[in-house]
Amino acid sequence: MSPKPESYKPIPGDELPRFAGIATFMRLPYVTPADAENVDIGLIGVPWDGGTTNRAGARHGPRQIRDLSTMARNAHHATGIMPFELCNCADLGDTPVNPVDIEDTLGRVENFYAEVVRRGIVPLTAGGDHLITLPVMRALCRDEAVGMVHFDAHTDTLDRYFGESKYTHGTPFRRAIEEGLLDPKRTVQIGIRGALYSDRDKDWGLEQGIRVIEIEEYNDLGVDAVIAEARRVVGEGKTYVSFDVDALDPVYAPGTGTPEIGGITTYDAQKMIRGLRGLNLVGGDVVEVSPPFDMSGNTALVAVTMMFEILCLLAETVDRQ
Repeated sequence: MSPKPESYKPIPGDELPRFAGIATFMRLPYVTPADAENVDIGLIGVPWDGGTTNRAGARHGPRQIRDLSTMARNAHHATGIMPFELCNCADLGDTPVNPVDIEDTLGRVENFYAEVVRRGIVPLTAGGDHLITLPVMRALCRDEAVGMVHFDAHTDTLDRYFGESKYTHGTPFRRAIEEGLLDPKRTVQIGIRGALYSDRDKDWGLEQGIRVIEIEEYNDLGVDAVIAEARRVVGEGKTYVSFDVDALDPVYAPGTGTPEIGGITTYDAQKMIRGLRGLNLVGGDVVEVSPPFDMSGNTALVAVTMMFEILCLLAETVDRQ
């Protein structure tokens, strides 16, 4: 790969204090997709929560995640990965959104990511509610269905809400499978739990072949076995990582729209993401941070930490190519 110019590295903490300067993801330079020459990985915000069915507020997630991402540094303490040495990374800003029109927003987000993909940039996204993953996949996976490692309390494979609404944060992966963007037989969902609308809510995804690891099985198997199972399911094909912060127990991430008790710990989540090292990853996202429900910023700090974990894996994948 080409040498990594200094302009694509984070601002050093000994040059500008972490509480100073304009907030960008991980203190990286901000460039628009149109000006993103030689960028390998683009960090992108989608400030939108029009698919939310419970507590709104995830539209404010990317801004607070950027603020808390000043805590990110250069080297992963456990793996030694230095993503900013392996790849040119930049903050590509936020996608355009329409706060009052779901389908218009889906189109705007898809078009933004289509330009990112056209330039060969691997996207790492901060949401926003979980519906935002659908337009990302429409741009990223239009030529080939991908597998997915999905951390969540909910399967997000419901069909409709209030009878007519096909597009909510509970439906993105049903739509992605229907549209041929997501391969259900190469999809694993980890941490699923919580009460259901009906006893058939889980059936559709299972019938398509999704591997669902509910929290009870997760606890019985243990983290290492779950990692092994996730790797088995997705195999060597192209794979996307989607991390909903409500996969975590709300003691770790209270600032989210649909919290469910009895969830994953932050350390286990970090360990599982690290366990995906070496997979053929094409992108990832961290979604459902709702700052109005956690003004401390701790949930956003959790989110950017998971983004850094995913970034390290993406950087290694890009560097191998």
